[in-house]
Amino acid sequence: MSHPQTAIGIDFGTTNSSVALALPSGHVELVSFPTATTPTQSSRSVLYLEQRKQAGRTQIKGFTGPSAIEHYLTADPKGRLIQSLKSYLPSRTLTGTEVFGRRYSVEDLISRILSDLRLHAELALQQPIHHATVGRPVRFVGSESDEDDAFALSRLEAAFLHAGFHSVTFELEPIAAAYAYESTLSRDELILIGDFGGGTSDFSLVNVGPSSRTIPRAQRILGNSGLGLAGDAFDARIVRHLVSPALGSTSFERSFAQASDRPANLIPAAPAWIYANLERWHYLSFLKTRNVAEILKSARARAEQPEKIAALITLIEEDLGYQLHQAVQRLKVDLSRHETAHFRFPQLGLAGSMEIERTVSRSDFELWIADQLQSIESCVDNLLQTTGIAPAQVDRVFLTGGTSFVPAVRRIFESRFTPARVRTGNEFTSVAQGLALRALESTPA
Repeated sequence: MSHPQTAIGIDFGTTNSSVALALPSGHVELVSFPTATTPTQSSRSVLYLEQRKQAGRTQIKGFTGPSAIEHYLTADPKGRLIQSLKSYLPSRTLTGTEVFGRRYSVEDLISRILSDLRLHAELALQQPIHHATVGRPVRFVGSESDEDDAFALSRLEAAFLHAGFHSVTFELEPIAAAYAYESTLSRDELILIGDFGGGTSDFSLVNVGPSSRTIPRAQRILGNSGLGLAGDAFDARIVRHLVSPALGSTSFERSFAQASDRPANLIPAAPAWIYANLERWHYLSFLKTRNVAEILKSARARAEQPEKIAALITLIEEDLGYQLHQAVQRLKVDLSRHETAHFRFPQLGLAGSMEIERTVSRSDFELWIADQLQSIESCVDNLLQTTGIAPAQVDRVFLTGGTSFVPAVRRIFESRFTPARVRTGNEFTSVAQGLALRALESTPA
């Protein structure tokens, strides 16, 4: 039995994913995902694996999206929560991981999330889904060349096919956001799209509007640029400057700290690479190993401030990475709304050995991310320069993604294009809506 082609758009993001259906009328429906509280149109791009015994046999059970978070938070003992899988795609060395004695490739893990997205969307839309238009960044996080991007894209396509899709069509995420914005227009505009994901920031200059819809797609796009940093990179700076020092990153071995006042003679109590992994959420779960446990046990015995190394051990052994991530996210959101915010970890009910409290000013945060803000500025300016477009020629700037609400990020665009021309779309679903509209445009009547 054959089924009519359906205009499905899937935004598989580093942090969140969304699915949308475009109807022939141009109306877009977003798929909702159930949670323990209220439904959400944005599903967390996470996978949780745990061991269960059934009929005398040990099995590995997997959960994705909101269900993964809920099972992880209530589990005792906890299984393995894996986040930000999209960030692994360009790496030829990070090919997979071992969970409960079984080896999984990155494609296997991603396909588990994508399979659940497809099955849930089929149930919600009451129709099979064989094909989808899928978003991709201009530059994958961690990519250093066009070859890296092509490699990442081939792995992403393989994961979709393994998840039960017959075929996929890729579209740049900022172009998809442009389609979402264009659906609201009744006049022509030259727009700059800024799409900020968890791992990438992408920018495109596009002609949109009624007249532009008759122009071939390639001629409407004046230029693209992107870089592999966004919300996760900002989070990493909060961890580096606020969290890691409380966990011993600036703590030294006791014997050396007492032997001399010269900083050159001081030896860190714990290796720097452990703290580097704390800054990258998709590496955090890999610290729960016997090797790391032995390293930190030895570091605690030698440390001038052993209580800080003990707190780090608690974070890793109790698998509190998700809770820490949420605390960092809350601080970032609060600093987007207020000049100062209070950071507190852990959440109510967690072990007191992990308590970190500090009041942070927005100016401190902006100082921490100053070089990343400069990279975003340079990326936008290079796009304008290479296309020969002056800021005054841009009719509108359309920003999407949670990072677009950071005041320092908005100032980059408001200073170049004026505040009146800067608009913000739905931070989590604009790309999925645009992908569905792009799919509709290419679907045979």
